[in-house]
Amino acid sequence: MNIDPTSSKYVIKASIRANGVVNKSDVVGAVFGQTEGLLGDELDLRDLQKSGRMGRVEVEIKSDKGKSTGEIVISSSMDQVETSVFAAALETVERVGPCKATVKVTSLDDSRATKREVIIERARSLLLSLIKDSRSAGSNITDTVRQVLQTEEIVRFKGKLPAGPNVESSDAVIVVEGRGDVLNLLKHGIKNSVAVEGTNIPKEVVGLSKERTVTAFVDGDRGGEMIIQELLQVAEIDFIARAPDNTEVEHLTHKQIMKSLRDKVTAELFMEQNKWARPGSSSKAPAKKTRRGTKAKAAPASKKK
Repeated sequence: MNIDPTSSKYVIKASIRANGVVNKSDVVGAVFGQTEGLLGDELDLRDLQKSGRMGRVEVEIKSDKGKSTGEIVISSSMDQVETSVFAAALETVERVGPCKATVKVTSLDDSRATKREVIIERARSLLLSLIKDSRSAGSNITDTVRQVLQTEEIVRFKGKLPAGPNVESSDAVIVVEGRGDVLNLLKHGIKNSVAVEGTNIPKEVVGLSKERTVTAFVDGDRGGEMIIQELLQVAEIDFIARAPDNTEVEHLTHKQIMKSLRDKVTAELFMEQNKWARPGSSSKAPAKKTRRGTKAKAAPASKKK
C-alpha cells in the first residue's frame, strides 16, 4: 500500500474483519455502497474523490481459515470535522459481499506532521550542502591568493635560478632541486632557498656555496642522492637534509619540512653514514688537505737549503 503523506492533510486508517473470504474489490464496493447517501450530498465519497477532497480507498486484505482480515486507508484533504465524520461513517459498514464484516477506525493521523519531518530532513540536507560548498569556496579563494603571493615572492637568483627573496641577504641558504620545492618552502615561511633545477649544478650555486652556509635539502629518492653526489663534488656543502623516503620536498607538510631541517647532518657525517668516498679536490675538506700537504712539503725544502 503506497500512500503519499504529502498529498493530503489527514489519513484515515481502519481495520476490517469479515466472516468469509473476500477480496479488495468487495471491500471497496462495500465502502462506496454503504456510505452512499448516509452523510448527504456534501460528503458523498464519489463526489469527494472527483473534487480531490478524498483519495483512493486503499485496501490490504488476506484470508485464512475461511476468515478475512485487513486494513483500509483513505487520505483526506477535508477539515478535521468532516474527516472525523467520514471516518466514523466507515464503521457503519456491516457486510462485505455476502459476508458479515466489522470495520473499526484505528487511527486518524495528521499527515502534515509527516510533511514537517520531510521538510526538516530536506532543509537539513540543503543546509549541509550549502555549508560544504561555502567552506570549499573559501578554501579555494585562500589557496589562490596564497599561490599568487608565493609566485610574486619568487625571484631569479643571478637572473637565472628560482629562489626565495632572502637568498641575496641571508647568511644561510637552502639548496633544493626545483621551482616546486622553492614554492612549497615559501608557503611555509622559508624564504632563503634556491633551486638547482637538475643534476647539472649551476656555477651560481657553486659560487654561493663558497660564501654562505649551505644546506642541501633534497627528495627522499634516487634522484635526491644524485643531486647530493653532484653537489659534494662541485660545491662546498655544509649540511644535508632529506625528505622522508619516497617523498618529494614540494609535497611536504609544514611539520615534515621542519623535522627534516632539524634532522640535517654535516656533509662529512652524511658521507660517513652512507659509506661514500670523499669527493674530489673541489670540495672543502680535500682542498684544505691539499693546502696542508703543500706546506708540509715546502718546509723540509727550505730547511735543507
